[in-house]
Amino acid sequence: MTEQMIMNIIRDAFYYVLITVGPLLLASLIVGLTISIFQAATSIQEQSLTFVPKLVITFTIVVILLPYLIGNMKTFTIQLFEMIPTINQ
Repeated sequence: MTEQMIMNIIRDAFYYVLITVGPLLLASLIVGLTISIFQAATSIQEQSLTFVPKLVITFTIVVILLPYLIGNMKTFTIQLFEMIPTINQ
């Protein structure tokens, strides 16, 4: 296994992590920012107010995007298994 192969695997791993987790983080960020603006506008300073909406939105996004997320993980896993015969060369 060459250094180039290792770098490609690591690059692909980071890519698939970003593609998989990106929509979840983006949705959570948007909800958190919206609630923070609401809290600033109404002077409500309850810290637990952002937790439940973020949890609900994240769960909803996971349920909606589950086939896409599983497809990404499946693609990366198949790529890794296809590389196994070339490791000893």
